Amino acid sequence: MYIAIAGNIGAGKTTLTKMLAKYYGWEPRFESVGFNPYLEDYYNDIKRWSFCLETYFLKERFRDMLCVQQATHTIVQDRSIFEGVHVFVTNNYRRGDLSKRDYQTYMELFDLMKRMMRLPDLMIYLRKSVPALVAQIQKRGREYEKSLQIDYLKDLNDRYEDFIFHQYEGRVLTIESDDLDFEHRPEDFRLIVNKIDAQLFGLFSEDNWN
Repeated sequence: MYIAIAGNIGAGKTTLTKMLAKYYGWEPRFESVGFNPYLEDYYNDIKRWSFCLETYFLKERFRDMLCVQQATHTIVQDRSIFEGVHVFVTNNYRRGDLSKRDYQTYMELFDLMKRMMRLPDLMIYLRKSVPALVAQIQKRGREYEKSLQIDYLKDLNDRYEDFIFHQYEGRVLTIESDDLDFEHRPEDFRLIVNKIDAQLFGLFSEDNWN
């Protein structure tokens, strides 16, 4: 099986990916896009280099997706290629950092790649409000996240809502996570596991989820 964890910056995707991998014995996979040769140019001139930067990311994510699809065991992935495209790239276009021509070319390329991909067996969407995202980002104190703007997080949240509820065609399990601390409260993690079991194995009814 192929399980994907989706959610905005600060939603807890990486933590949940690691915990589910350990609990179920699944292989965790994380984005292999740490290096991008266009990154320095991008920050010097965002509009000039956005298309190059995002196309490089797309190439790397597609390569990773092919590896995931060839696996013979269950993989749980922290962020899929689908949200990388429909959330982050679309957000760049909406904010004016990608021209209409470049965005259309990019999406046509992705549509061709999509013919060689399959959707995750289950996408787990960690749904979190902007105030909760801000609190989590401040709590973990990552230096490179200190410059994130609230408007940017809100725009991403809007893109996630549109992607998950209006565009994505696969199976989605939405976890309302504002009041959950699944890393430190075992009962919160158990609630998530019960929901996953119900989706994948039919072991619990919805009446047992709350």
